Amino acid sequence: MSPGGTLTLGDLTVSRMGYGAMRLSGPGIWGPPSDRDAAIAVLREAVELGITHIDTSDFYGPHTTNELIREALHPYPDSLHIVTKVGAKRTPDKGWPSALSREELTSAVHDNLRNLGLDVLDVVNLRLAGEHGVFPIPVSITEPFEVLAELQQQGLVRHLGLSHVSAEQVKEARAIAPVVCVQNEYNVANRANDGLLDALAAINIPFVPYFPLGGFTPLQSGVLDDCARRVDATPMQVALAWLLQRSPNILLIPGTSSLLHLHENVAAAKLELPADVVADLDALA
Repeated sequence: MSPGGTLTLGDLTVSRMGYGAMRLSGPGIWGPPSDRDAAIAVLREAVELGITHIDTSDFYGPHTTNELIREALHPYPDSLHIVTKVGAKRTPDKGWPSALSREELTSAVHDNLRNLGLDVLDVVNLRLAGEHGVFPIPVSITEPFEVLAELQQQGLVRHLGLSHVSAEQVKEARAIAPVVCVQNEYNVANRANDGLLDALAAINIPFVPYFPLGGFTPLQSGVLDDCARRVDATPMQVALAWLLQRSPNILLIPGTSSLLHLHENVAAAKLELPADVVADLDALA
């Protein structure tokens, strides 16, 4: 049974509770994990728990995370769908500069194919990210998205999505090719993407929030802790449950390198928050 139910990415059905693989690489999302066997165990357990949506990128590591996924899960179950992203690269100083040229995007798609051991990628998100944490970049995405659309037409990619984008950039991309998901920062304390989330829900495009516990003030964290005590759950579980209840078009991709936390995250999909708790969490913004 899929944790949290299911949603569709184009013609692909995925569990609403997915798994984000970024944390499987080493510190700073650089190099191999300190415990490779533990990382592989987490990936295999995620699939055993019914997760059918894994989020990754070949610039995690770089290459390390995709190589772990391949080692742990290849040949992949028919029900499992891997979503990756392109548009950035890693530099020796562990930076994350943009990589949006035709050559960089084409190379990135082929890197993902090779390291995941696939002939075609289920979903590729175009990630827009500026230096110094500026998101999204206030530029046209026509040229890079057209490159991905061409790779889709060549049969290397099934579906396209977006990450770190504005509503205007979503509109721009949809004029080029269908967009099956949008991945932006969003959580119970950070509601900057409320309008975009609701607009996407109206046209049945899944929204994939990341940093479910990012950017909390001490006061907000105190409220979250209190809500967690009232429902006998962890703060992370409450934050994830709130997201699932926030909108039916939300897909979750919490990441962890811990089997314990993986089980806690999946259990959050069954947590029903009562109205008074939801009201207190809603007020955090």
